[in-house]
Amino acid sequence: MNAPDRYEHFVVPEGTKKVSYERDTKIVNAGSFTVEREDHTIGNILRMQLHRDPNVLFAGYKLPHPLQYKILVRIHTTNQSSPSQAYNQAISDLDKELEHLKKVFEEEKSRYEVKPRDY
Repeated sequence: MNAPDRYEHFVVPEGTKKVSYERDTKIVNAGSFTVEREDHTIGNILRMQLHRDPNVLFAGYKLPHPLQYKILVRIHTTNQSSPSQAYNQAISDLDKELEHLKKVFEEEKSRYEVKPRDY
């Protein structure tokens, strides 16, 4: 029918940046990040990680429209940080956390793998 092709949900078009930043002109230390081809999964994880940062005063996200495959992440920080620093730190911390989760999972998985017997 009129539904977009499935690959449009996750393939970033040529010439489009994955992440773009726009500084807020009315509020000091605030800005919006547009993350292309992502949804609630990344938006909520990123928002929760930003809330762990004591320099972040506000962090939220929204999907502008169900047929637009992007999220808008708003960040407002204290004077000790900037939205870009908070965003980069959150991404870095999430990367470390996921690497740790993968390592622990692989270790546990190897404990339960059936080893072939030598006859």
